[in-house]
Amino acid sequence: MLARCGSAGLRGLEAQPVMVEVDISPGLPGLQMVGLADAAVQESRERVRGALRNSGLRVPLTRVIVSLAPADLRKEGPAFDLPIALGLLSASGQLAPERLEGVWSAAELGLDGSLRPVRGVLAIALAARRQGVRALLVAAPNLAEARLVEGLTVWGASSLGQALAVLADPSRGASPEPAAVERPEQPAGELGEVRGQRHGRRALEIAAAGDHHLLLVGPPGSGKTMLARCLAGLLPPLSRAEALELTQLHSVAGLLPGGAGLVRRRPFRAPHHSCSAAALVGGGSVPRPGELSLAHRGVLFLDELAEFRRPVLDQLRQPLEEGEVWISRTRQSCRFPCRITLVGATNPCPCGWWGDPERACRCGEAERRRYWGRISGPLLDRLDLQVVMHRCPSSQLAEAYRCDFHALGSGQGPGLTAGLPPGQALGQPRGPSPGEAPESSGEVARRVRRARKRMARRNPGGGGNGRIDTARLRASLGLEPQALDLWERAIEQRQLSARSGGRILRVARTIADLEDQDRVGPGAIAEALTFRSFDGVADPA
Repeated sequence: MLARCGSAGLRGLEAQPVMVEVDISPGLPGLQMVGLADAAVQESRERVRGALRNSGLRVPLTRVIVSLAPADLRKEGPAFDLPIALGLLSASGQLAPERLEGVWSAAELGLDGSLRPVRGVLAIALAARRQGVRALLVAAPNLAEARLVEGLTVWGASSLGQALAVLADPSRGASPEPAAVERPEQPAGELGEVRGQRHGRRALEIAAAGDHHLLLVGPPGSGKTMLARCLAGLLPPLSRAEALELTQLHSVAGLLPGGAGLVRRRPFRAPHHSCSAAALVGGGSVPRPGELSLAHRGVLFLDELAEFRRPVLDQLRQPLEEGEVWISRTRQSCRFPCRITLVGATNPCPCGWWGDPERACRCGEAERRRYWGRISGPLLDRLDLQVVMHRCPSSQLAEAYRCDFHALGSGQGPGLTAGLPPGQALGQPRGPSPGEAPESSGEVARRVRRARKRMARRNPGGGGNGRIDTARLRASLGLEPQALDLWERAIEQRQLSARSGGRILRVARTIADLEDQDRVGPGAIAEALTFRSFDGVADPA
């Protein structure tokens, strides 16, 4: 007897329809799996048998063949457990075949018959809607994720027995919308806490407004990491389409916890410098997204950039240009989006003190050149903003922690807080005077949003100035004659590449947008040139 149950298999970021066919025929008892199934799918034979037996259902003692079609699509993961079990029950007469018509299912089975969540359910739900299926049946922890897809009926169940009850009476699957579990997110840094570093703060604002990649070079403790962590907080909120795409990426990667809803915050990924190329860019025998794609629509922070292996860094060059990465294997090629803002941070030399006015560098010239040479010239070309940072003077650091102890009074009780501003607790640091206080992330983010709105009106769907192509840049630049002369002299004197010259124009266009200027003047070009510190030099000092 033959039965069919629909499902889907992951192929990169998308899911492809898979038909699970179960045939029961006379012969020696056994279950044979065909259809290019990996080890996890092959092991579903034992999970399905145990789940059926412990759920009080009959395991057919005859020859069973399970085919996963199409046969040339590689199937991996435990998501086929439930459709195999339902097809087996239908073929053995324990489930009416019409109940599976137009129904897809995806869940892992426990030996006790429980349904466990699987990765990629959002991609499966999107594929189900495209195929016009009647309903999608998933494990209860995946219910909130699957219901992010509008226009699709989704049923949830906690066990195999409950799944059969939902198929018999679909009203049991119409449970109320589950409350989405909020994922613990690392809070973005606050720009108001960064003291000094005026040039670095300005570079961060330009990077956020125009989607420009950024390089920070300075000694230890100069605030490179602190600045980088502020960038995600300056970017505008995700639209629903962007959040859905980002949630799909994290679901395919297996990083979305059970019960989680939309990923609403822009990601900030900071992989260690010892990570492999597959971990950074993506890969594996079954391709999965790497840190590059997991930072999609957000920030990828590469701390200690010069400590990364050069072949690993060089693999970033093409994805940074195209906003997507293709991972090719013998049987398939998968595309993962990676429209990121890259922030690199590095010391100027192995000891970190080259160029510092107070501490002497212990590295030789050959060692410094070898260290700096780990970052290739073509990769440097793609980093629009290159900033040299210096240690903040102790006087500026002390200002952040200065407290007027004379106003605290003496003794115990209310006298301790006498003279403090309302709401300020005992011992809480008082910031500098209002005239000296640095701008907060909220203030800078408002300017960033205004600039991005100008770009959106000028380049609908084109993204920030750092991502538009040359034709759009030429059409939207509005370069004044004096600015053009200054740019030409800089190209000639510094012997810049065509890519570096184009990066300068993109940054200048963003500076003009931040100043609400329709045309790019010489001032914007001059400021953009201050952010090209390492063109044609062998070391950062």
